[in-house]
Amino acid sequence: MSSYTKDDIRRIVKEENIRYIRMMFTDMLGMLKNVEIPVSRLDDALSNQVMFDGSSIEGFVRIYEADMFLHPDLDTFLVLSWENTAYGKVARFICDVYRPGGKDGEHIPFEGDPRGVLKRNIERMNKLGYKAFNCGVEPEFFLFKLNEKGAPTLEFNDHGGYFDLAPVDSAEDCRRDIVLELQKIGFTIEAAHHEVSNGQHEINFKFDSAVEACDNVQTFKLVVKNIARRHGLHATFMPKPVEGINGSGMHVNCSLLTKDGKNAFYDEKTPNQLSEVANKWISGILDHAKGFCLITNPIVNSYKRIVPGYEAPCYISWSDSNRSTMIRIPAARGMKTRTEVRSVDVAANPYLAIAAILAAGLDGVEGNCTKREPIYDNLYAMTDEEREAIGVDSLPASLYDAVLAFKKDKLIQDAMGEHITTKIIEAKTIEWNEFRRHVSDWEIKRYINRY
Repeated sequence: MSSYTKDDIRRIVKEENIRYIRMMFTDMLGMLKNVEIPVSRLDDALSNQVMFDGSSIEGFVRIYEADMFLHPDLDTFLVLSWENTAYGKVARFICDVYRPGGKDGEHIPFEGDPRGVLKRNIERMNKLGYKAFNCGVEPEFFLFKLNEKGAPTLEFNDHGGYFDLAPVDSAEDCRRDIVLELQKIGFTIEAAHHEVSNGQHEINFKFDSAVEACDNVQTFKLVVKNIARRHGLHATFMPKPVEGINGSGMHVNCSLLTKDGKNAFYDEKTPNQLSEVANKWISGILDHAKGFCLITNPIVNSYKRIVPGYEAPCYISWSDSNRSTMIRIPAARGMKTRTEVRSVDVAANPYLAIAAILAAGLDGVEGNCTKREPIYDNLYAMTDEEREAIGVDSLPASLYDAVLAFKKDKLIQDAMGEHITTKIIEAKTIEWNEFRRHVSDWEIKRYINRY
């Protein structure tokens, strides 16, 4: 990430002929929002004076406390190369959300801002003696054709499989253009390839510290959708858009750095070279896996992905080599030692998901969770009784189960804060009730002639 001063930004705006600025932020459900301002209001933006109506944003505030302020993170200033227009260029800031009410007119951090929630959990990590929480994410997505009206269909534009090439992978050009656009705006791309399912793709980019990693996820999604549209395609981060094939996940690779910059998860003296901190971290994530599932797998459709048979982990377990477990330890060691949490899906709000994982892991590091041994057997091939015998539980099977588990996990609720906790329970209960009232095509086909 670049480091900018206000004067740097004023200079770049002038040199690049930037005429329009997007003040971006993320709502509770993970949707990227923005307030658009002309460049004539740049100084207002730089002095934190751009306001918006928070009562209209999901999970924010009530109608009688609607005024909110956007505080731009200057280091997120970015020229949006794909929005280059005839009248001038477009730039953006990613913003933190504040509300009025402080002394002498000062703004107060809004407790329902997902980016702020993550920052609060990072502060807790710092107090425990850790310098940074590094995250590398692996978001998967599907590309579908658009119909003649420009609406998305469920028709694949390719029938490729894992690592396939053109002509089987006919979305190769689109994926390449996405990568080139990401590189243009500063992403370090590590790999891009066709995934297992028809129409499914993955583009991996370099890890970063937690807040920056989440900013990158939001920017990544925006670029993917825009470039796909230029190719006449619709990109979706829906976890399971098509029955009978693998869904899309967002594996989260993470590690803690000590104050002196060392990887807290690495210990060359142990048999698997994992430190005691790493083992405790794993225990925390597994102990709270049910509790944070509502955050990492937040929609009804999430639970169509985490079922046996489609590579998505549904059993609360870990291993250094077993891909049927929820947490895998990649083979790299030294500074690259990390835990890969494989249950997270791409519908998750990245700020809240990373905050929940961090809070859970830190609870383990503090010694409050049960140590668990690695699992080397194929959990998919075992019966429920066999898994129970070795102490392996399952993740929630539905959004309703996830809401119940979240309500029982005080630590994850505290990590989210009272505002997010209240709002997300309310929103997800409504979502579940809407879903359970819906009569699906499956039900009609199965029952209409039988009863």
